[in-house]
Amino acid sequence: MVQAPSRRDRVRAATIEEIKGTARQLLVEEGPDAVKLRAIGRAMGMTAPALYRYFGSREDLLQHVCGDIFTEIAADIHAAVGRAAQASGGDMTAKLIAACQAFRAWALAHPREFGLLFGTPLPGLEVVQGLGGPDEIVAECAGKFSLEFLTLFFELWTKHPFPVPADDEIDPGLRAQLIRYRDALGADLPAGAVLIFLRCWVRLYGMVSLEVFGHLHFALDDPAPMFDYTLAELAGLLGLEYSVTRVPAPDGARSAPPAEGSAPR
Repeated sequence: MVQAPSRRDRVRAATIEEIKGTARQLLVEEGPDAVKLRAIGRAMGMTAPALYRYFGSREDLLQHVCGDIFTEIAADIHAAVGRAAQASGGDMTAKLIAACQAFRAWALAHPREFGLLFGTPLPGLEVVQGLGGPDEIVAECAGKFSLEFLTLFFELWTKHPFPVPADDEIDPGLRAQLIRYRDALGADLPAGAVLIFLRCWVRLYGMVSLEVFGHLHFALDDPAPMFDYTLAELAGLLGLEYSVTRVPAPDGARSAPPAEGSAPR
């Protein structure tokens, strides 16, 4: 029989969650520079030294906050893929499109958190930029996020292999890097398939980042239709079809992302 946590342990766990929640609130409301132990302690009615009983440093706290955020994104994507699978009978296009749309939707709803994870890393958080590294908390939680996309990719490759460049068609220096990355994943994939996966990620991440950071405003008031075209291009790289069919938004209105798994083929 598993022994229930003691009252002391429950109080400590609740305090840790409150500290992380306060840190995230400061991040969202004032930016990453505002996330300081003194400010967190003041908001909670604690002294900064008292916080060191829970986190060894500001960097330690931020790493745990980042881990929680990665876990949150992964859960959102996982849920979206599950809904798309149920609605489509397991259609791969629907599931992949749903994952991409869920990533974009989360990023647009949480720009500060997105910037913390995927923008310029703060001192002590350079590990986050590579979705892994020596910090176990961040590496484990970042792995949950990346695994959502990797699992879909492996499933697609197993069920519907698509054309990929042969090894001798890939630049030798790039091929060596792809093989190193593949071996680190423990994946049974040709280097060309790894190349396609990274090309898809770069396009998805690039499009979402440009929109979140406001770098498409020079040309687009509503980037959602452009994102839809990006999804169609990603589907094409993976041997799938995704039809870009959208209802034009009223003048001056920002159109919402297309429904999960729309127009799968």
